[in-house]
Amino acid sequence: MIISDNQRKLFWVAVRKLGWSEDQMRPALVQIAGVPSVTELDQDGFDAMMGFFEYCGFKPLTARGKNYGKRPGMASFAQLELIRNLWHEYTRRKAGEAELNRWLVNKWHISSLRFLTRDMAPKLITALKAMKARAA
Repeated sequence: MIISDNQRKLFWVAVRKLGWSEDQMRPALVQIAGVPSVTELDQDGFDAMMGFFEYCGFKPLTARGKNYGKRPGMASFAQLELIRNLWHEYTRRKAGEAELNRWLVNKWHISSLRFLTRDMAPKLITALKAMKARAA
């Protein structure tokens, strides 16, 4: 199965971060993944290429939010990351964490995501999905 658009974008980000030209990347693509073009790359080939890129020094980005650890009764890290991602998609990356916190105070009466409870998280996620759908 051919890789997704996001995976293809990540591939090209890795090539650019390593400072490679297309002429430098093509032989590696043929040798490692066995395909002449990124558009023909399948999941196994993509995984092999990403492993090679990491061996060459590429470091993929990690999650952008803080992990507050295991906190009984509080939202999980995955829920917090989903909320951050939905917020960035809704605002088209024009608003950051400060604006998110302001929205949380105004609508949900919490000052930060770290105070979000496990019971409140699904409601907030649903609200953000609805806001995003209305904006589209």
